[in-house]
Amino acid sequence: MKVVITGGTGFLGRRLAGALLARGHLTGPDGDTDIDELVLFDQVSPENSAMLKEVPAGQATIVAGDVSDKATIDRLIDRDDISVFHLASVVSGGGELDFDLAMRVNLTGGLNVLEACRARGSQPRLVFTSSIAAYGGDAMPDKVGDFTKQVPQTTYGATKSINELLINDYTRKGFLDGRTARLPTVIFRPGAPNAAASSFASAVAREPLNGIDYAVPVSRQTAMPALGYRAVIDGIIALHELPGDRLGPDRAVSLPSMAVTVGDVIDALPRVAGDRKLGAITIDTDPAIEAIVATWPQATEHQRALDLGLPLESSIDEIIAYYIEDYVDG
Repeated sequence: MKVVITGGTGFLGRRLAGALLARGHLTGPDGDTDIDELVLFDQVSPENSAMLKEVPAGQATIVAGDVSDKATIDRLIDRDDISVFHLASVVSGGGELDFDLAMRVNLTGGLNVLEACRARGSQPRLVFTSSIAAYGGDAMPDKVGDFTKQVPQTTYGATKSINELLINDYTRKGFLDGRTARLPTVIFRPGAPNAAASSFASAVAREPLNGIDYAVPVSRQTAMPALGYRAVIDGIIALHELPGDRLGPDRAVSLPSMAVTVGDVIDALPRVAGDRKLGAITIDTDPAIEAIVATWPQATEHQRALDLGLPLESSIDEIIAYYIEDYVDG
């Protein structure tokens, strides 16, 4: 079978590609099927191989293009025996700065992917990554979950919510077999910061572990529902493998998370880092970042995901430890 990952050269796309290559197969209605073609689709190709350290050389095809161009996506999704992981998106901060770009990439691009899958006529499995940014509003409860009304307060969150509904309906109509993984804050991402308002959630550990001083743009008390990248990837794959009747008509599942504050991460770093010299951490709040983050939930209710067998780490210390293994010592 062919597997396409949109947003494939981003961090999660690369981690997902590496995990799929290690497995060598995916499970669908007809049982285990070997992956004979893996395509990482993104707006640009990486300029150096270091960006693809998670993907062994020569084991995946990298295709550069615009997800909002229908003809490009039609050429990409060109086999009946195909699974698609749709990760491509303009992120939160970028979406607030450029509404038209967010609409073009997140909405038009998402619809292109859905329509290309529909055109195959083979009900391919599609896994879409949504976000807890789909929640918000004055009536948002302390904990959000699969049965919480979505009132997003960012353009990014609004586009995620719309795609969730479309995937439910395309699945109901039998056009495809869709699943949505609604992600909490993903920690910790290596590399340079991106335009996401949640970028601080990774930088607060990444920069000090790299020996770099870091000024956190939010307070120590800032709370976030968080999940480490290993559990995120395992959860995305597990969601793909689930029989459709276990999901029912609502194909969007909030991945499990732990409630973590910025202070929790700061306190855990020296505990896990051992004798490594850490960069200094200071607090220098940015009102624009704080305003966006304040619209997001602080915890999730995720019993449905746990009942479906989706994974959750045991502690923030565990996530820091394997980040050190993968991206500091590794």
